[in-house]
Amino acid sequence: MRRTILLTAPAVIFAAGCVPQEKYDDLLSAYRAKEQQVASARQETERMRANEASVRTQMQDYMDKLEQAELQMGGQNNEISDLRDRYELLLEQVQNLDFGPMNPELNEKLLRLARENPDLLDYDEATGTLQFASDVTFAMGSVELSPEALAAVQTLADILDEGDGLAFEIQVIGHTDNVRLRAGSIYRSNVQLSAQRAISVRNAMVKDGVSPERVLIGGFGEFRPLVENGRRGAAANRRVEIRLVPMPVLETEEIEVIEPDPGPSGATSTPPAPAGEPMK
Repeated sequence: MRRTILLTAPAVIFAAGCVPQEKYDDLLSAYRAKEQQVASARQETERMRANEASVRTQMQDYMDKLEQAELQMGGQNNEISDLRDRYELLLEQVQNLDFGPMNPELNEKLLRLARENPDLLDYDEATGTLQFASDVTFAMGSVELSPEALAAVQTLADILDEGDGLAFEIQVIGHTDNVRLRAGSIYRSNVQLSAQRAISVRNAMVKDGVSPERVLIGGFGEFRPLVENGRRGAAANRRVEIRLVPMPVLETEEIEVIEPDPGPSGATSTPPAPAGEPMK
């Protein structure tokens, strides 16, 4: 029994000596792990500080750009405000223009003409403008007036060729949509077609008694549409407008005409030809 105790005692002592070493190793490992964590935390902190500095720089850059944009917008707002003021001033001037009232009797005649031809023409009494629908006034691509249009133009000519109708100049303006002309058309463009249609209306009015010097003609083609054109154009844009505006007052200047002095026999004397110039 005693030998057994002596043999086992060193083992117990050795085992007791190993425990502190293991704890030391564990603590050392834990310390190194914490040290690595601290180092990683420091690196992350530095990275975050660098990111913060970059973000602050970007924020300052954005703030500078925002201030510049606000300054520019302020200038644009001033320009917009100025344009709005100028527009309102022009609008007021236009609204205050006095074109002179249309004579009630003449106005009623034009209204009656429009009522009698609702599919053919409209009349805007505010502007003194009659609008002939080209789809009824002309065949497609044609400049010849339809019988219905000829009758309406004759009635209009009678109205404008008497009384207060004589005080107005007649402006005949043709318009088309944006549909291209058919291949083989004798007209090179819609402008030419619209102008020729205006000429046809003008010729019919002159034939019906309107004085030629009172009529002005023009053609805008597709360039002054009333509505947006679709794939097949728009019927509202195919039209002939007749605008009634006061006749301009033309001032004439008297010119003194000097008649040649007759010769002794009553014939006018012919001045001699310059030397060197053959007689004609």
